[in-house]
Amino acid sequence: MADVTGTRAVVMGGSIAGLFAARVLADAYDEVLVVDRDELVGTGPHARRSCPQTRHINGLLARGQQVMEELYPGITEEIFADGVPTGDLAGDVRWYFQGRRIKPQHAGLVCVAASRPMLEHHIRERTAALPRVTFVAGQDILGLATTADRRRVTGVRVQPVGGGAERTIDADLVVDATGRGSRTPLWLEELGYGRVREERKKIGLTYVTQHYRLTEDPYGTDLSINPAAWAGLPRGAIFTKTDGGRVELTTYGLLGDAPPTDQQGLYDWVATLPCPDIHDALQHAEPVDEPVAFRFPTTLRRHYEELERVPDGLVVTGDAVCCFNPIYAQGMTAAALGALTLRDHLHTGAHPQPGQYFRDLAAEVIDPPWEMTNTVDLSFPGVEGERTLQVRIGQAFLSLVQQAATIDGAVTAGYMRAAGLVDRPEALMRPAFVARVLWNVLVRARFVPPVPRAVPAADRRPAPEPVPVP
Repeated sequence: MADVTGTRAVVMGGSIAGLFAARVLADAYDEVLVVDRDELVGTGPHARRSCPQTRHINGLLARGQQVMEELYPGITEEIFADGVPTGDLAGDVRWYFQGRRIKPQHAGLVCVAASRPMLEHHIRERTAALPRVTFVAGQDILGLATTADRRRVTGVRVQPVGGGAERTIDADLVVDATGRGSRTPLWLEELGYGRVREERKKIGLTYVTQHYRLTEDPYGTDLSINPAAWAGLPRGAIFTKTDGGRVELTTYGLLGDAPPTDQQGLYDWVATLPCPDIHDALQHAEPVDEPVAFRFPTTLRRHYEELERVPDGLVVTGDAVCCFNPIYAQGMTAAALGALTLRDHLHTGAHPQPGQYFRDLAAEVIDPPWEMTNTVDLSFPGVEGERTLQVRIGQAFLSLVQQAATIDGAVTAGYMRAAGLVDRPEALMRPAFVARVLWNVLVRARFVPPVPRAVPAADRRPAPEPVPVP
């Protein structure tokens, strides 16, 4: 990649999306500044105040791990050496869909079961080690600086947290990685570029997280136990081994069905999940912290690609563009893929063309997972949205895939490759895969019945006492 001589890029936000962006920018700019309110470098794994989801499970999908390793060679093994467990997404995770356990099969999909602070710490330290990257901490971002005609962004206006003199950090390129609360839509409207169309879907998601140490191991060779919510029961969980010898539980409810944050209430909630495994495991667990809740009322997508004009010198990435339903764990992986898109637009050494960048980001990074999860979200009757014929067909086929996966591990592997964003969703519609799904559901199920739905712990009853024989 050719360098641009004497240039500077500024990344607003030291989130994982901002770190990935800084990594690719360091190959094209002489100086990359990462501006954030928090003190980031040298602080070790810690919960960042400006990242409200940091105390909860943040999954890095298989494709995200692949991109992370491409950008930071050797980082995966470094993370594992720091006490982070691993396994295969399709072979070492106990998945339940529609209350049924699917058949495991290894598919080469590497899981990185790191807590969010641990994962972010490793990515941040590798980014900070790049000679062209500097972190500028303790700064509130006030707005953008532009040319007099407002056609180009020329920098970022900042002020020390708590007050002080405002200053402008000049930049040839500004990257907004400030997350869902990004003010770029407001700034663009004030600059005369029109309103960015926003697409929202109300899902009413609440999840609660707690960490434990187990006195008995419920996993065996498995890494995680994950019953997914479905229309019949809009509750689910991820119960995974993680760093520090702990296990991490994030359990969630949709459409206002919120897990309690008192200890006994949480245990009672877990007993209603569509498999008994987690509740049974918690009978042999010691909590190491208090249950913490997080609310996510709506998904959000900002359609920058639809703007007729975009100022030069400004692009947006990560959650500042699209906030997916977090139960599908697509956010960090989409941020990683967004960094690759940004890199593609730097390949000539010229500054990216924002309009083309946003169009490519939408088509290649956001559209596939957004449409896939939209289909699943709309399977819950209380979620508002248009259920087109295409959506209904997709929902019916997905149900068949999940049923077939209870019989055939090869279906599990194919499904998880798509869910892990390694394959595009269209891969599930390949004739050979469709035929395999139909064969399992229509023919093999007669001889190998699908796994019956698991009975929640709350619905199980002790076996009756034997009747004495006279």
